Amino acid sequence: MVTTLEHGCYLINGNTLVPDDAEAAAVLASNGVSEDAAKSAKENTIAYGILKEHNTSGNMEKLCVKFDKLTSHDITYVGIIQTARASGLEKFPIPYVLTNCHNSLCAVGGTINEDDHVFGLTAAQKYGGIYVPPHQAVIHQFAREMLAAGGSMILGSDSHTRYGALGTMAIGEGGPELVKQLLGQTYDVDMPGVVAIYLEGEPKKGVGPQDVALAIIGEVFGNGYVKNKVMEFVGPGVEKLSADFRIGVDVMTTETTCLSSIWQTDDTIKEFYEIHGRVGDYKELKPGKVAYYDGLVKVDLSSINPMIAMPFHPSNVYEIAEVNRNAADILADVEKRARVSFGDSIEYSLQDKIKDGKFIVEQGIIAGCAGGGFENICAAADILKGHFIGNDRFTLSVYPASTPIFMEVVKNGAAATILETGAILKTAFCGPCFGAGDTPANNAFSIRHSTRNFPNREGSKVQNGQVASVALMDARSIAATAANQGVLTPATEFDGELKKYKYHFDSEIYKNRVFDSHGVADPSVELQLGPNIKDWPKMSELPENMVLRVVSEIHDPVTTTDELIPSGETSSYRSNPLGLAEFTLSRKDPAYVGLAKEMRAAQDALVEGKDPIAAWGELKGVMEVIGKKFSGVNNDNVGFGSTIFAVKPGDGSAREQAASCQKVLGGWANIANEYATKRYRSNLINWGMLPFVIEEGELPFKNKDYIFLPGIRDAVKNKDEVIKAYAVAGDSITEFELKLGNLTDDERQIILDGCLINYNRVK
Repeated sequence: MVTTLEHGCYLINGNTLVPDDAEAAAVLASNGVSEDAAKSAKENTIAYGILKEHNTSGNMEKLCVKFDKLTSHDITYVGIIQTARASGLEKFPIPYVLTNCHNSLCAVGGTINEDDHVFGLTAAQKYGGIYVPPHQAVIHQFAREMLAAGGSMILGSDSHTRYGALGTMAIGEGGPELVKQLLGQTYDVDMPGVVAIYLEGEPKKGVGPQDVALAIIGEVFGNGYVKNKVMEFVGPGVEKLSADFRIGVDVMTTETTCLSSIWQTDDTIKEFYEIHGRVGDYKELKPGKVAYYDGLVKVDLSSINPMIAMPFHPSNVYEIAEVNRNAADILADVEKRARVSFGDSIEYSLQDKIKDGKFIVEQGIIAGCAGGGFENICAAADILKGHFIGNDRFTLSVYPASTPIFMEVVKNGAAATILETGAILKTAFCGPCFGAGDTPANNAFSIRHSTRNFPNREGSKVQNGQVASVALMDARSIAATAANQGVLTPATEFDGELKKYKYHFDSEIYKNRVFDSHGVADPSVELQLGPNIKDWPKMSELPENMVLRVVSEIHDPVTTTDELIPSGETSSYRSNPLGLAEFTLSRKDPAYVGLAKEMRAAQDALVEGKDPIAAWGELKGVMEVIGKKFSGVNNDNVGFGSTIFAVKPGDGSAREQAASCQKVLGGWANIANEYATKRYRSNLINWGMLPFVIEEGELPFKNKDYIFLPGIRDAVKNKDEVIKAYAVAGDSITEFELKLGNLTDDERQIILDGCLINYNRVK
């Protein structure tokens, strides 16, 4: 179904694969490929060509990328603009779109969500941007409809910034990386590996894009096969897929932990641009005659069946038919996995979902950048036609990804078909994807065509004894399950007709409502700041020596950004750094905030010229132990802060707040065996935090121990490969080693200055 190659491969004429093994040279020669052509084949991928056009360094091994466009939504753009303002922003130098699809609802009461929206509108007017009001479109659908262009690059402050199917290489990063672009700086990254995603065959009836995506994720996530690489979709199977189908697969590439994605383009994509009135933005993209890839994922589309990603990760993948055959065993495995994350804090069981031998679910959701596409909704309507979802516990909600899509399904009758089943049709909103809409009942099981199913992602609160489960499925199988009134059902069991619907895009909808400055800034406009919108607090530069307290120790195999800073109702506080910080690790380690504040109090006292030991008395004994070995350490050359340990933190969202909240609480570092994503590590660096790596094995410290880092400032400045550290517990002090990994010169200076804001102020 989906297989990977252990090494690289060549692709000849877009169809012939030649593994890079002992026989490669002979096979290449027999296909008319010269030795020189083989040597330069790495430069013939689509990805290499696009990156070369956007690289400003002159060195294709060390990229300094400038993007064509930027995009953010309403839980990221306030912090980004506030950071850029603090660094001297006067005008958006490239098109910057501010969408409003996350805090569209006033989830916590009061005016704070709409205050953010007004801030966004006035920012677009003042700095020359584009403002998309709430309920008009989810961020990624607007980008597909209005921003994507063949061969271009877009940077977005949302992890699912993926427009590769349309020929746009897009990357989702934390807010500070957008700040750099707004200030004329670059996105600095080593040349990523490029992995061919070779598609062949054709999907069977009832199989949708989410099924293909989940099959790929299940194969490559666990082994990190495409981690921080570019996934390049090629092969004869591409032309068998509609534009919407390709888009649906592409958006889910984020869940593989790849850096970005790009697809070969053809007349199907050209037609997409024609439909949207932008045919001039189409560009044919395909690999060169002979292209070399660092890896190969081979996907036989015809062999893929309806899939389900069981709780609590998109990689926990099964065929739906397998779940129905072995529900008890698979649910027991989910419960076992849940105990790793939840511990004994909550009772969690799914065995009651099996009734009379059938797997029963309570909720279906088709929504957002993954599920809310035109073809997904029309296919769901075809499957639902003539059925009703029942009047028991099962519910179904459908969210078109944009108002133009909503209008079209109203015009073609799909909306009426869906509504008459008892399902609900709602406006464009990302809430169900991150826990701010359609939260299920306690212990309910929700099936969703959305992007993620991490713990707490659906809005439950484990610390309050509330937990629900989310599984990812394609819209087609969700509709089949809804037609069966909640009995888990693959769409391949649907024996009716899945029609082909023509899409007509109405551009007047956006012309009549979206504010577009066309790049013209109006400095006379005053930013409107609601009472919840706060500036970033002042942050200190990295001291000569550092005392860290370990304030959380997490041994889960992977820690998501949802666990570092919860989503859902907390999103409304993302315009208030100190207010939001109160939620840090609240659903994973509720003691964290209090422990971190104790160390922040010591650092605050130090900055104010007061005695840090008076602010946090436990430091007296710690400093005495350190002083016996390092006699020169005193208040003039030391800093105090906190750190967390996690095995593999940062999977999931691009949200910078996963790092910034730690920083404003006095965090100076993370310690990990590895980082799940580049974007989380970049967030740490941009907020002046040390991204330490420690070798796997027994830790030399435990939670609430202290770590002393002598000469840490010089170690960063001098690019030391190994950082000497000392664990302080009671009267003992134990030496161990940490590493920082590769850092650019600018990244080192950002850490030295204390954060990106300070770095830009110094510049």
